[in-house]
Amino acid sequence: MTRFSALIEKLGVDIDPELLSLALTHRSFAYENGGIPHNERLEFLGDSVLAQAVTVRLYTGHPDLDEGSLAKRRASVVSTVALAEVARGIGLGDHVRLGRGEILTGGRDKDSILADTMEAVIGATYLSAGPDAATALVLRLVEPLLADPDRYGAAMDPKTSLQEISARLALPAPVYSVEATGPDHDRRFTATVVAGDVTTQGTGSSKKQAEMAAALTAWRELNARA
Repeated sequence: MTRFSALIEKLGVDIDPELLSLALTHRSFAYENGGIPHNERLEFLGDSVLAQAVTVRLYTGHPDLDEGSLAKRRASVVSTVALAEVARGIGLGDHVRLGRGEILTGGRDKDSILADTMEAVIGATYLSAGPDAATALVLRLVEPLLADPDRYGAAMDPKTSLQEISARLALPAPVYSVEATGPDHDRRFTATVVAGDVTTQGTGSSKKQAEMAAALTAWRELNARA
């Protein structure tokens, strides 16, 4: 058993431990440990693998949709918010190797870090197990998003989607508040949104990102009722 056994089991694919370790190494950890390699090259590869897998799946699965509709659905599924949600679903944040500063500012739950690391893991899968295994992993991870068309608009524009569903349920317009912590060069934002009797929070490296994360969580709760 390796220290990645639990994660590999959740991923359902055998990834070379060294490559997986690299995929989980954020640049903040690398810089604090003598400039060792980090995951940004794997992230670059994984981004392309992800886009291709989702593009082919949407193209073959929806022959009735035009180019614009396909592009919107793909953008929502591969967005930072959507990928971060996928990463949280497999507990990826617990395994990311972060520098001390990122750990102290909640880096394990930052949408940007989770999404980038998820792409790096996809890249590592491609190199370890080949393109078919990488494609299968992508589709397995994003299938819940692909199977729920109501989510497409929400993942693309959570704030507008939350406003629309609030109106549909005859609720007041959502109200946002944002708090910022950390030094100027590494600010972390926590947004709170109140929509009727639902109050949710989201975090991000920008005010917009935090508000989008909070809005998507609130939208999910209200959509379940609707």
